[in-house]
Amino acid sequence: MSETRQPTPSSASPETHVIDYRAAEQLLAARDPRGAVRLLDSVIAAHPENTAARLLRARAFFAAAQLRPAELEFELVLEREPDNAFAHFALARTHQRAGRPGPARKHFRLAAALDPQPEYLEAARFEG
Repeated sequence: MSETRQPTPSSASPETHVIDYRAAEQLLAARDPRGAVRLLDSVIAAHPENTAARLLRARAFFAAAQLRPAELEFELVLEREPDNAFAHFALARTHQRAGRPGPARKHFRLAAALDPQPEYLEAARFEG
């Protein structure tokens, strides 16, 4: 299978979507967020309810400095999983990077309240 072939949602098998998801994880780890987004687009087109794929795509958008698409994806994840501490933390980082300290502080604090791990607690004290 060629790496450039993009299956359409109707022709791709569930196994192809799992492979694409795993490949997108690898691309993101290898610092190719745009490549990860391209793979995840077909996965999400076929499975729009897949929160894990949306979260991974949000992370890829963030890594590619596409802050508005990242923000929208993180918000969608939080609509579905309001208790997802990582999504709150990542959305806060997105707001922070976009120069919006008020919304960033809110989501840092929500992340820390949901999961008091040290990184979240430290970020919750962020002063813009």
